[in-house]
Amino acid sequence: MRFESILAETDGFGRFQIALITLMVIPRITLPCHFLLNNFIAATPPHHCDINHHLHTEGVFGSLTGEQILAVSIPAKADGTPSSCLMYSEPQFHLLSNSSNATDLPTERCRNGWAYDNSTFKSTLVTEYDLVCDKRGLTKGSATIFFVGVMLGAVFFGVLCDKYGRRSMLLVSYISAIIFSLISALSNSYIMFAVFRFLTGFGITGISIISIVLSVEWADIEHRTFIGVFGSVSWTLGNMMLAGIAYLVPDWRMLIITVTAPLVLAIITWWWIPESARWLIANGKTERAHYFLQRCATINGRKEFSSRIKPETLSSVVAADHQNRSFTYLDLIKTPRMRRLTVLTGIVWYGVASTYYGISLNITGFGLDLYLTHFIYASIELPAKFLIYFSLNIIGRRYSQAGTLLLTGICILINIFTPKSFWMFRTIVAVLGKGLSEASFTTVFLYTTELFPTVVRQNAVGYTSFMARLGASISPLIMLLEDVWKPLPEVVFCSVAIVSGLVAWLLPETNNARLPETIEDIEQTRKRSICMSSQDGGKLKPEPEPLKAHKGSEVNSEKSTMMES
Repeated sequence: MRFESILAETDGFGRFQIALITLMVIPRITLPCHFLLNNFIAATPPHHCDINHHLHTEGVFGSLTGEQILAVSIPAKADGTPSSCLMYSEPQFHLLSNSSNATDLPTERCRNGWAYDNSTFKSTLVTEYDLVCDKRGLTKGSATIFFVGVMLGAVFFGVLCDKYGRRSMLLVSYISAIIFSLISALSNSYIMFAVFRFLTGFGITGISIISIVLSVEWADIEHRTFIGVFGSVSWTLGNMMLAGIAYLVPDWRMLIITVTAPLVLAIITWWWIPESARWLIANGKTERAHYFLQRCATINGRKEFSSRIKPETLSSVVAADHQNRSFTYLDLIKTPRMRRLTVLTGIVWYGVASTYYGISLNITGFGLDLYLTHFIYASIELPAKFLIYFSLNIIGRRYSQAGTLLLTGICILINIFTPKSFWMFRTIVAVLGKGLSEASFTTVFLYTTELFPTVVRQNAVGYTSFMARLGASISPLIMLLEDVWKPLPEVVFCSVAIVSGLVAWLLPETNNARLPETIEDIEQTRKRSICMSSQDGGKLKPEPEPLKAHKGSEVNSEKSTMMES
């Protein structure tokens, strides 16, 4: 007997599964709060060289007003605001009456630190550790450090949750994320913050992987698309909440503590979370698996389960599952068709993640309040998720994936050539691009699990997830290219989106097609396509078989909808 048949006896999607997904909402809401936290904790407020030293020690300014003191002490930029990194070597009092030769006056770097505008932020990493001017790259670097931790944490938890179980490693993720996050909030140096911010990303990534694994492994195949698309709504809710929380908590240390606090409640609810029966059966723990399956059946109103399925019945599933345990990451590149599929999906995942975080972490320059812009960016994800759900079923996976990426690139391209004075139009286009990038992220999770065969599906999702985190890690650094040429970051993100969209066009369609089980299924696709082409006058048609369950499909599609981010 296969696990699909056993799960059907419990009702594959009932009150038990709904309760499980609900319990996962609390920890999953914290994910975007940490993944996009850099927008607020590393925000750079308006600043200029601190001239209080002159005020208190030299007493040369007499009765000059604050604006006059700035005018004679700090050169003005092209827009009339005080320079951020330069000051006059000596006060230039003649500028009060004649400023025509201001550009020729001697200047120097700030001597005594910087003065910051605290009207928006009480405290950020920038104001705490003076991450401006020569050190401004460290603000983007803090985001990259976090994403590198997420990238390595995905590998760590991906291996250990298969070895020690989903439930126990979920608790490890909760506890480690809380501890490392709190220590990072108490850091007394940027180096200390960077180290524990890395560890926070390392620990919190287990939540995204394991929570979706449990949800998928307890649901029947019919509802996996539903879980894949609508299960990520908690990400959007957390993203929207982040704007409000950041507005109410303007201090970066307290903001980190606040967005981490829900994990304490998650530890309490952890006691009601079941272990994956699928994992228990695969590891020979049939008695424990039967206990959770019985509990699932009782909650779902299938009280006759225990009389039909006995613990010894589950033993046959163990033997079947262990047949698929000998495949590794190397099998993704050993054969030609698999190698091609691996390269193409890696490029698509890199492009999806790089574009999504490139847009999400760059929310300034649209003439709107920072918090409002972030909220609008987050809100657009809701309709994007609903639309992509219908798009996946109507026009298919390939057109949805390629179309959303290409349209995202076009939105970025439009904003490159739109003057900043048209801030309303630029904002509308940017929000549309953000929604399309979210739709492409939602699509790629489901698409990948259907492209790869059952025997290497877990390895494939692990590899593509690594490529996504790589894209997310590099995207903050790409923004520093604006020092070379202001529109260059947008040009790079636009190019990446368009190229990855064209690459997605080369992938095969999987909508309503039979899921491949073995590598041979993939390698023989070309032969079948050639035969079909000769029989149908050169027109290729997808296989008409409906999506159906196959041996091992649950355990290998468990990571189909990891954290988006």
